Amino acid sequence: MSDQTRPALSEHHAARAHAKRAWLDSHEHGYDKGLKPRQVTMIAIGGAIGTGLFLGAGGRLQSAGPALALVYLVCGVFSFLILRALGELVMHRPTSGSFVSYAREFLGERGSFVAGWLYYLNWAMTGIVDITAVALYMKYWGTFSDVPQWLFALAALALVTVMNMIAVSWFGEMEFWFSLVKVTALVLFLIIGVVFLISGHHIAGHTTGLHLIADHGGIFPHGLLPAIIIVQGVVFAYAGVELIGTAAGEAQDARRVLPRAINSVMWRIALFYVGSVVLLVLLLPWTAYKAGVSPFVTFFGALGVPGIGSVMNVVVLTAALSSLNSGLYSTGRVLRSLAMGGSAPPFVAKMNVHKVPYGGILVTVAIYLIGVVLNYIVPSSVFEIVLNIASLGIVSTWGFIIICQMMFRRAVNRGELQGVDFRMPFAPLTSWLTLAFLFGVLVLMGFDYPDGTFTIVAIPFVAAALAIGWFYLKRSALISPTIPSFLLTRAVEDDDSDPK
Repeated sequence: MSDQTRPALSEHHAARAHAKRAWLDSHEHGYDKGLKPRQVTMIAIGGAIGTGLFLGAGGRLQSAGPALALVYLVCGVFSFLILRALGELVMHRPTSGSFVSYAREFLGERGSFVAGWLYYLNWAMTGIVDITAVALYMKYWGTFSDVPQWLFALAALALVTVMNMIAVSWFGEMEFWFSLVKVTALVLFLIIGVVFLISGHHIAGHTTGLHLIADHGGIFPHGLLPAIIIVQGVVFAYAGVELIGTAAGEAQDARRVLPRAINSVMWRIALFYVGSVVLLVLLLPWTAYKAGVSPFVTFFGALGVPGIGSVMNVVVLTAALSSLNSGLYSTGRVLRSLAMGGSAPPFVAKMNVHKVPYGGILVTVAIYLIGVVLNYIVPSSVFEIVLNIASLGIVSTWGFIIICQMMFRRAVNRGELQGVDFRMPFAPLTSWLTLAFLFGVLVLMGFDYPDGTFTIVAIPFVAAALAIGWFYLKRSALISPTIPSFLLTRAVEDDDSDPK
């Protein structure tokens, strides 16, 4: 290509990119910028804190010992990098479609189709388990022992559905308080734990301090391999951090609020995840913690604190409701974004008078209702498999975020798009490292027999289902006719000749 034709070609691509962005921006029509800065901040925090810490840490301490703190740190660093990649895309173009919309912009409609439906698979499966968890947590109190379990599940679903249907600000307020409960519980533990550590008080006959680690096998009591294998489970404790990208589309002054919220996640991960695990193994031997029992309950129980089981049950109940709430919120927006490009039925793009995509939310509610029924006819082990399949949605979503960030940088370097100040640090090196890490997580899942192995086996079937779905869309000509003709032509050419 000659130097004379290069500027003209660059202007052509810039014009195409401008037209494409205008079309993508039109998909945001109808949303209400109703999320306040404090709500967005707490959504970012709450997305990184869930039952994976409150309940799952006990079993992981049993498997990996004090090395769990290092595993949380490594996984936390990559979660932060994923958030920074997402933040770079948000600063380029805030959108409620989040990574689905970015995939459409940089990878075409097929990329958007795969990204959106895999993420929907995650929340559809997770929500079924969340509803069951809420019902089981309520059964913890004997007062409700005679209440049918399905009634609690239905009540929880009704509550979060109503809050999501009224207005986005109601969702934000509910998520704000859910997150506040989780953060408050962790802060209280950290304060009380540090006081006991500094004062040198005995706990259950043990003197607190570093010697508890040294006296019980060191940092890697079972060796390095168990700590490596457990990465595939720990990384999903951070599932939900990507929700901040969806919230950006309805946030007030997103470009100002998001960078601060995202940057704050890193130190909060270090404090809440790594700090909590380090304190736990300095206050009691790691052998004191067991699977199925919250390590925080174990600690406070050793102190003889009355009613601690009920307190922690409230916390994990809140975490489950928070996940259910987030699932309805995100799937409503993701399905609408899919429908705007023809990758989902037009019904899910419908908005109500409160500027909420009620069509997508109702479809998800219907799936969750099926989950309530399934809770009575399938064994609990099936739900474990369901959760593991849902993990495919998380890994793929994070992978799409990184790939879109890399494609955005390339477009900026070509002069087609304007760069942003809030960028993923040390990219593209960190981008490739994060993709390698996510691939490693998939490989490690194969060593988690039988559930993780089942998930790996399920990959070809999920891929086949997506391929059939995409083939049906193309044959049925469901790709949205509102796409500018020259963009649609380019997308079809890309689909036929340039597999992604």
